[in-house]
Amino acid sequence: MVSETGELTAQFQAPLKKYLGDKTAKVLESGLALRTVEDLIRHYPRRYAERGELTSLDGLLDGELVTLVGEISKVTNRQWKTRKGSMLEVIVSDGQSNVTMTFFNQAWREREIRIGRRALFAGKVSTYKGKRQLSHPDYQFLDASDSDSAESKAREYASALVPVYPATAKLPSWKIGQCIDTVLAVLGEVPDVIPVKVRKELGFPSAASAIRGVHQPETRAEAAKAREALAFEEAFTLQVLLGKRRARLRSLVSRPRALRGGGLLEEFDARLPFDLTKGQREVSAEIETDLCRSHPMHRLLQGEVGSGKTVVALRAMLAVIDAGGQCALLAPTEVLAQQHFRSISLMLGELAMKNMLGGVAHSTKVVLLTGSMNTATRRSTLLDIASGEAGIVIGTHALLSENVSFAELGLVVVDEQHRFGVEQRDALRAKGEQPHLLVMTATPIPRTVAMTVFGDLDVSILAELPKGRSPITTHVVSQIEKPAFVERAWQRVVEEVAKGFQAYVVVPRIGDEGANDDAASEELAEPAEGEESENKRRPIALLEIAPQLEQGPLSSVRVGILHGRLASEEKDRVMSDFARGDLDVLIATTVIEVGVDVPNATTMIVLDAERFGVSQLHQLRGRVGRGSAPGLCILISDAEEGTPSRERLDAVAATLDGFELSRIDLEQRREGDVLGTSQSGNRSHLRLLRVLRDESLIESARAAAISLLEEDPELNNESDLVAALSVLETEEHVSFMEKG
Repeated sequence: MVSETGELTAQFQAPLKKYLGDKTAKVLESGLALRTVEDLIRHYPRRYAERGELTSLDGLLDGELVTLVGEISKVTNRQWKTRKGSMLEVIVSDGQSNVTMTFFNQAWREREIRIGRRALFAGKVSTYKGKRQLSHPDYQFLDASDSDSAESKAREYASALVPVYPATAKLPSWKIGQCIDTVLAVLGEVPDVIPVKVRKELGFPSAASAIRGVHQPETRAEAAKAREALAFEEAFTLQVLLGKRRARLRSLVSRPRALRGGGLLEEFDARLPFDLTKGQREVSAEIETDLCRSHPMHRLLQGEVGSGKTVVALRAMLAVIDAGGQCALLAPTEVLAQQHFRSISLMLGELAMKNMLGGVAHSTKVVLLTGSMNTATRRSTLLDIASGEAGIVIGTHALLSENVSFAELGLVVVDEQHRFGVEQRDALRAKGEQPHLLVMTATPIPRTVAMTVFGDLDVSILAELPKGRSPITTHVVSQIEKPAFVERAWQRVVEEVAKGFQAYVVVPRIGDEGANDDAASEELAEPAEGEESENKRRPIALLEIAPQLEQGPLSSVRVGILHGRLASEEKDRVMSDFARGDLDVLIATTVIEVGVDVPNATTMIVLDAERFGVSQLHQLRGRVGRGSAPGLCILISDAEEGTPSRERLDAVAATLDGFELSRIDLEQRREGDVLGTSQSGNRSHLRLLRVLRDESLIESARAAAISLLEEDPELNNESDLVAALSVLETEEHVSFMEKG
């Protein structure tokens, strides 16, 4: 079995040039990144077309998909007079009526499309200059021996399903189909990763049958069953991999950090000016239980905007400090790192003043490490970290530098984990001996995504908002349909400032041609699949709009600007000024998307709102309504009623439920983006599986994977599955999940 599996795997991973030749293989690789036999046969059809009903030439209707039988009576190749190229015009007759077939810039077809030949033609009917025609039809020639059975052959041809593949200009769908048919003809067996027992229980065909059923189906039912089997195979393989990883994590040895009475955590809880929510208490208990174990915690903490994740993370850090360890909090931007430093220092008060005037007996030291610090401050901070003097170390990518050394790193907290690459997260964890890991995200993740992407992490959810948080009202304003409402929006900002409150204005890009927006935090929304951008105008730029606002509708208020290309000291100064109330309005890019907490800010205006994603808008508006006064978010847009962009904005305005919005966001994004492949640069392993649509399939795959690993933890009886896992583990997006 092992040798057979090895041979099957080798054939599966063979380069395409072995079967298709160098020229075709190079085109497939350059155009679609298809390099191996498996790459090609896993390039599944997007949909299936029907050639159409067999139709007589005199009964053609515009827009119909038809199949015709006729004899070629005339062939003309016409060169364009005003531009390069040609049109091949073919007249087909059934003896009574004629129809024209047209092929653009395909003069080579004249060599096979010859007068007198009979053929089947399939395509969509259109009219040009009063004549019925089929443009670029599929066709199949009939031999002389077929004349008696032409009609039955035509009906068979007409009823066949035609796979339509994701294609390129140089690689049309029909050419890809030919390549796949060539490979399938010589492929033979296919590695079968799903155990026979599981296949029989679920009624799935073998892998070989499923592959052929998806590429060469005789019926739509066969194609649907094949796609379901192959999607389950993807889900099952991934769930087995995640299951093995969970087992491996539990086998690692980490120092338990048991709770200790009379320490920092107890003192902190006693000083809290508010009660923890039920959710915060429950999640804290889960984390405390994890920290007491002898294997490292590997937990994902997700929650709504403003649900109090920072307090939960801080309590975990204090518990680890009480048990003799240090903690590192990794943030994606300097603005967020500085915000964490300020807020944690403020929450701890004198508990963060170790060896300082005003400090208490039970105290620690909180330090900030960023790439822009001056040499003297950096040297002093590094010494505090290396000596263990600093219990809480907050920083950006600077924490990952080789010269950063911890005395005893016990807990790593990664904020907004999706902003970091694989190696970055791993580099920080490597600075300790199997430290506990807490990953946080303020972007709610649907359950199926958590099962698929973070299946090796224990998941905690904070859905309850703390008492005192005010409601946020969101309105969509069209600057095309209702420009007067835009003027009213700016008036509202001035009115809020007059009441003593503050406001944000968010724009999609910084400006300055040739320079990118904030690399770590500014990502414009992309059109959903099949949707073209409705707005060809360039996005509004901060450096262009800020002077116009300062001299126009916001001339009576104090305005500051904030973006990712400001010097670190300038960013810190602007945020500090805004937090103190020395600025009334902050015009910013999405550097304020997460972590920024100014309770006095009540209003946000988002310009070019259609340029942002659903979850991003939800994060942004979470910056207002953080105090006792209600929040107002105004989304100003060019998007017209009924367009996909406007529907996204209306969805954000209709609900404050981040989990519901995350489902909408996921439905509109490419699956690979969700799985992190945009970060790794690889194509997604999940080619057919859709984490929302296939929820029940994922649950079945997870149950089957758990059952299999309980019976055969080492997979000694599943050599095909082991080979597939080996291939999967080499792909970068798996590392993305593992280090998550």
